[in-house]
Amino acid sequence: MSHHNTAFHQLLQPLSRHEFEGLAKQYHQGQKLRSASRWDQFIGMAMSQLSGRQSLRDIESSLRSQQHKLYHLGAKPIARTTLARLNEQQPAELYEAVFYKLLQRCSLRSNDHKFRFKNPLYSLDASVIDLSLKLFPWAKCHQSKAAMKLHVGLNNASLIPEFVAVGDGVENDLIQGRQFCFPKGSIVAFDKGYVDYGWYGSLTKQGVSFVTRLRPNAVYKVTKVHQSVGVDYDQTIELTSAHAQKQGAPKLRLIGFTCPDTQREYRFVTNNFKLAASTIAAIYKDRWQVELFFKAIKQNLKIRAFLGSSKNAVMTQIWIAMISYLLLAYCRHCAKKGWTVQRIMRVLQVSLFERKSLVELLNPVPPDKQKRDPQLRIPL
Repeated sequence: MSHHNTAFHQLLQPLSRHEFEGLAKQYHQGQKLRSASRWDQFIGMAMSQLSGRQSLRDIESSLRSQQHKLYHLGAKPIARTTLARLNEQQPAELYEAVFYKLLQRCSLRSNDHKFRFKNPLYSLDASVIDLSLKLFPWAKCHQSKAAMKLHVGLNNASLIPEFVAVGDGVENDLIQGRQFCFPKGSIVAFDKGYVDYGWYGSLTKQGVSFVTRLRPNAVYKVTKVHQSVGVDYDQTIELTSAHAQKQGAPKLRLIGFTCPDTQREYRFVTNNFKLAASTIAAIYKDRWQVELFFKAIKQNLKIRAFLGSSKNAVMTQIWIAMISYLLLAYCRHCAKKGWTVQRIMRVLQVSLFERKSLVELLNPVPPDKQKRDPQLRIPL
């Protein structure tokens, strides 16, 4: 039988230990670490994300029970008090830097989405992470509520969050969304929470197309009518309000569409005049991928129950969760066709420290094709 390292070790292969240690030195505060390293912290926190550990004590006992399998990871068990101190004091910016370094290393950008056009397609949205006001008073966003927001620009082809930011719960979605620099020629779909006429003009100048919905109170005039199939109407419009004119709103395309299933009417606006009107409507519908992404990470990763109460500890846990998702998404090329990241998570949750190849774990042999021991066929 061929030897295999643990599934956890294989999952971490895209992450360069040399680059990690370089970033760890760059984002270090205080005295030299003696009893544990940032790598030990990462292994413990990543293991808790992938295997569903619930507490610091749970992480400590799990690592000690698998101590003989941590050698090839270059890690060692870490005490819960030490892990809590590292989460509390050492900068979470390390894991933000590791996330973007890993994103570049994996080269996960892909234009292989379900549409015919070759432009990269992104879905932009934000999701609220609810917190307890009593435990996290620094995250207060309303009189009786505390929260943070996870902002994501999801690549619809690879289902990878290529643009990620974590902000305050009271912060408007636009503040972080406008800081994402989408590549020239890409198409971005977002909802009405990102309406900003000045940003529309900025995206147009950058060569980035967008698809969103028109606000009900928008003031505009129709300058041209197009003949299109599959939609209610297709028009070129000009926003005529004083605010839109001051912000430098670009010429837009307004498309009316009625959903055949719900009979609900939608009004989409875009600065793309080349694609078919029905394609524009389908692009906005595909924005649902980012909602499924938020659902997957909240159901399978630990970004709702936190192991520390400080802002740095919360940020550390969120960024390690995003790194874990990125590793799982990169692991999909080993899995059977059609497997989602969520399904891979469920498999690895119970087999993280098994000495099997990822290909074997994620491509299980059907029971009728498994080789049976000849001795089992000897009649008794």
